[in-house]
Amino acid sequence: MAKEQKHKKAFPVDPEKVIEKPSDTLQITARLLGYMTNEEARPRFIVAMTLRVMALFALSILPGLTGQAIDVVHVNGTLNDLNRWVMLALTAGLLYLSLSFLADRIFGDLATRASYKLQVHLFSHMQTLSLSFFDRHGRGELMSRLTNDTEVIALFYESAVIQILRALIQITLSFVVMLFVDWRLTFVAVLIVPVMLFVMNIANRISAPAFSKLQEDLSKLSGFQEETLSGNKVVISNRRQDWADEKHVQLAYQAYEVGSKAFFVSLLQYPLTQSLTYIQIVVVMLIGGLMAINGKIELGTVIAFSGYVGLLAKPVSTISNLISAALNGIAGGRRVFTIIDSEPEIVDDPDATDYEFKGGHIQCIDVDFSYIPGRKILRDNTFEVQPGESIGICGPTGAGKSTLINILTRYYDIDSGTILIDGQDLRKLNRESLRKQIGVVLQEAFLFSDTVMNNLKYAREGATDEECIEAAKEANAHDFIMNLPQGYDTMLTERGANLSQGQRQMITIARAMVAQPKLMILDEATSNVDTRTEKLIQDGLRKLMEGKTSFSIAHRLATIRDSSKIMVLNGGEIVEYAPHDELMKKRGFYYTLYMSQFKGKVGEGLGDGPKIDFVST
Repeated sequence: MAKEQKHKKAFPVDPEKVIEKPSDTLQITARLLGYMTNEEARPRFIVAMTLRVMALFALSILPGLTGQAIDVVHVNGTLNDLNRWVMLALTAGLLYLSLSFLADRIFGDLATRASYKLQVHLFSHMQTLSLSFFDRHGRGELMSRLTNDTEVIALFYESAVIQILRALIQITLSFVVMLFVDWRLTFVAVLIVPVMLFVMNIANRISAPAFSKLQEDLSKLSGFQEETLSGNKVVISNRRQDWADEKHVQLAYQAYEVGSKAFFVSLLQYPLTQSLTYIQIVVVMLIGGLMAINGKIELGTVIAFSGYVGLLAKPVSTISNLISAALNGIAGGRRVFTIIDSEPEIVDDPDATDYEFKGGHIQCIDVDFSYIPGRKILRDNTFEVQPGESIGICGPTGAGKSTLINILTRYYDIDSGTILIDGQDLRKLNRESLRKQIGVVLQEAFLFSDTVMNNLKYAREGATDEECIEAAKEANAHDFIMNLPQGYDTMLTERGANLSQGQRQMITIARAMVAQPKLMILDEATSNVDTRTEKLIQDGLRKLMEGKTSFSIAHRLATIRDSSKIMVLNGGEIVEYAPHDELMKKRGFYYTLYMSQFKGKVGEGLGDGPKIDFVST
């Protein structure tokens, strides 16, 4: 709860629209800069800014000191006067170099820390979001936010912010010093600035939407790459490599076209501003020269102003050159903040209490549920599970079996009705304390890229090696683990791909044992394995579920026939709920399902078994 509140916004965000919500550019920029200037970073940022201003002030007076030295030569001044101005110029140059080095060192650290804090904030906030958020957004899309978008934001911090701040300070100081030296030539020198700003504004209006579109296209490309690589077996087995290649080229070319246009318009600003700068230098030299000939200004001042024009125009050119990085970073920030602004849909009640286990007595009363409002998945379901009972759950595909499990673990909140666990209302319980007592073994045995031992320890903080080894023995996994190259220290590849399906499943069962749960949920835990391995897994599952209230989803009904009761779902409703023998005697829905698995198609050899309609939600 505390973690969710830490990242919670002061205003609600519609989770269905948050990914598409437009944000004001200035607001996004301010939020990005906040990671660089807020809290503990603020004192260091102020020091860096102070050093930067001092360094650029030293740079701003250099042309004036040079002009004074030229005037000494021009009017036959003394060598001492020349030496004084030269020494002052050298001192100003050294101050600029040393102070700039210190400022850049601090700014560089602030930029990398800002990137680090943003990425940590983004990933941490994603851990607080509800399962429904991940249902709506593909893994590739979210990975793009964590990689592509944070990379362009890092570039925004490390180049655009630091250099644009430097440029803005330099423009301001140069203008002030120029006014102090000669207001007439200052007026001439700044004539070009509005033209530069106009060019930048036109380019920004064209390139800003293009950079936003580029990030969207890169997200689609990243999502396709991730999905295709994850499903490489399907691609290869269906001989769809050419299709994948063509689709990838299409998406990549789409991103290339948008990116080339965006960067072309943005990069075009640099040669334009450079050309305008040289034109302005010529204008200043021409007008200043005429004024010097007429005795209205010193020659040194004219020479100094040619330097001031460069000091004034160069940062404008720098800003125009960095606009692409800035706009790209802002586009990435907009996409990142749409996730950070998303609120978890399932939150603990303000008065939530910790779950107190009292045996595992579960009651569901008139429960309705829908993922999408108005489209019910579960309808008016009522049932009761006594402590220690094992409940088998079966039914046709799409009947609502996994959905029922999802609401019992409170991955989703029900629309109406009541769920009581040991007499405690599910909605009033702290989710962490509830899920800590529930062990889950899924159909897809997910293992992390880590050692076997660390995968086992993942289930419970503080678990010892001895506890993990004992759990592996109970799950019949110990023997094959010991035959691995480094035993329990063997490094597994992504998702445990260097193990067989059955081996991965036995490790997940051992991991559930390490968690020492009070309630158990099994979702197709024995599918896709051979008969011998299934027997080993079933033996481990029996030990895992012994004495615990448990739910087992299964399509192969033989795996749940010994359950205390079997719950039969069809079309989101519980149509039968009784032990196997009793359901077989009724010769109803379950009887037809069971016999169809042992006697071929539905209706063959069933005697007086009924015809049934399979209903998906």
